[in-house]
Order: sequence, then structure tokens, then C-alpha cells
Amino acid sequence: MPHPEALSGTAWRGTVLAGLGVLTFSMSFPATAFAMRGFDPYLVAVGRASVAAAAALVFLLATRAPLLPPRRLLGSYLLIVAGVVIGFPLFSGLALDAGASASHAAVVIGLLPAATAACAAVRGGERPRPLFWATCALGAAAITAFTLSRGGGHVTGADLLLVGALVSAAVGYTEGGRLAREIPGSRVISHALVVAAPLTVPVTVALALATESRPDAVSVAGFAYVGLFSMFLGFIPWYAGLAAGGIARAGQTQLAQPLLTLVWAWLLMGERFGPVTVVAAVAVLACVAASQRARS
Repeated sequence: MPHPEALSGTAWRGTVLAGLGVLTFSMSFPATAFAMRGFDPYLVAVGRASVAAAAALVFLLATRAPLLPPRRLLGSYLLIVAGVVIGFPLFSGLALDAGASASHAAVVIGLLPAATAACAAVRGGERPRPLFWATCALGAAAITAFTLSRGGGHVTGADLLLVGALVSAAVGYTEGGRLAREIPGSRVISHALVVAAPLTVPVTVALALATESRPDAVSVAGFAYVGLFSMFLGFIPWYAGLAAGGIARAGQTQLAQPLLTLVWAWLLMGERFGPVTVVAAVAVLACVAASQRARS
């Protein structure tokens, strides 16, 4: 049986690795907004996966790893593809295109840690305490109040798209964290991108030919970031952290992501957000933190 100190050290390592992933992901919304200044939203959503697939292929060849995952794990990889390779980029990009600001999107996605923990509970067969679900419900109520206040009393189409992004990411994170317990996180995301490539690459080419692009330095930099960092490099420490520290525990590092995104949106995009946004972000953080403690 592993020594308790060894277990504690592994958990701490998982938290640090997951934190690196969160730091990378926190720039995703501003970078996506920059990319869409010069490229079609659908092209950004799908094209980022093609850019990441090229990087993943280079990585697999350089490390002499198998180019395809074991057939027995194909179902899990398809869930990762549906969740974080296609679902989250598509839904979040369309939400930004539909009018959601990067700061608004960050607050709504603030429920992602709780959603990921809930998915981990379902997939792992765990039975969270009633307090866990109560705090999740409070967090959902805070998000609903925020979206209604920003949407003139009703939920907007952009908000529904962000919910789709939330669910997609939770599924992809959970499945990737599970696989990373037996396979290195770098290989998990690389194989997921390669599995998706027969779909993402042809669609990217078709969209590039069919849509109008007005690339400049800012939009190209944004596109490059979401392709190389948000879609590939960030997942390497993220999945490794979930595997080492536990999906629910290490996933708590995402508590910092909404606030980090608000800072990036302010520094890079000049977005201004009032006290309602800040209060909503803090309320979500409090509810999610309570849900993680309740779950343990």
C-alpha cells in the first residue's frame, strides 16, 4: 500500500499540473474572439482541431508512440472528440459570435468544475452526498440569475450555446482524466486529435475555401493560440493532473479560470465588466468550492 506521504505528494503534483492547464485554458475565450476577427467562427472552431492534430502527429512520431489508440478504448476517445475537440470549441465559438463577451462566457463556464465532478461521479459509480447536489443547484441558480440580468430578463441563444460548451467540456475532461490513469496525458489528447482528424481536416479545408477570411496579425495569433495551446499543449498537463490528483480534486483548480479570463479580457480586449459580473463570478466560485468539499 502506498505511503500516505507519497499519496499526498502525488495529489499535490496533480494540482500543480492541472493548474498549468487552467492557466493555458484561461486565455481561450479572448484568443477565440481575436481569431474570429479575421476568420469564420466555424472555421476557427474546426480549424483549431486541425492545427492541433498536426502538432499531435508530430509529437507521436517524435516519441515513436503508436499513431492510433487501442481499439478497446475507441469509445472513450470518441467521447473526448465529441466533448473537447468538437463540442466545446464549436459551442463556445458560436456563443462569442452570437454576442457573448469573453467575460460573460467566463462566468457561465464557471460551473465547469462542478459539472466535471458530477460527470466523474456518474462515470466512476460514486454516490455524492446531498449537499453536493444542493451546492451545484445554488451555483446553477446564480448563473441563471446572471444570464437573465444580462439578457434583459430571458436566456439568450448565446447562453444556451455556453451550456452546450459546459456539458461538452465536462464529458471530455472526465473521459480524458480516466484514460490518463493508464495512458500518459500527452498521448491521450494526441490520439483524440488524430482520431478526429479524418473529420476535422476535410471540413477545415472546405470551410477555408467556402468562407471569407481577413487575416491579420491579431487574428492569426488568436487562431494559433487556440490551435496549439488551448487544443493541444494545455491538455498535456491538464489530463496528467486529473490522473495524478483525482478528477474532482485536481479539477478544483478550474475555480481560478473564470477570474483569470476576466483579467485577460480586461488586459487584452479592454472589456469592462460591472459589479454584477464580479459578484456572479464570486458566487459561482463559492458554490463550486462548496460542492467539491461536499463531494469529499
